Amino acid sequence: MAEPDAIDRRLLALLQADGRTPHAELARVVGLAVSSVNERVRKLGERGVITGVHASVSPEALGLDLLAVVFVGWSAPDVEKRFLDRVAEEPSVLECHHVTGAWNYLLKVRVRNTRMLEAFLAAVIKSVDGIERTETLIVLSSPKETATLATDPPAWAD
Repeated sequence: MAEPDAIDRRLLALLQADGRTPHAELARVVGLAVSSVNERVRKLGERGVITGVHASVSPEALGLDLLAVVFVGWSAPDVEKRFLDRVAEEPSVLECHHVTGAWNYLLKVRVRNTRMLEAFLAAVIKSVDGIERTETLIVLSSPKETATLATDPPAWAD
């Protein structure tokens, strides 16, 4: 896959900021014809650089006020498939990460309250045969939470 050039990276930054930005506006900002921007955006999608366009929804507007991080662990290798199958179908799980260290996986979970979190742990996590341990952290506040990726390396990375 070809590395995105400077114009592609600028388009990606603009689209991450607002995926509804008209291509005419994108073309004006990056100094290209609208047809060139259309082609670049189409190719970024075909190459898998742009994987979708989504609305960013406020969790609080849906009453999902509690964010938790759940560490999950087991020792038997056959647990992993059952766990991943169960987590894949669960809409309360926003992220699932295979991690190093004492835990097998880290989950980012969004629910209404502690009662719903307790129900989630019982119905989703502890329902998987072979789960041996969990640790749950409740997030008090999130000074920074973003899905926006850096399109250029930071200055400190040079």
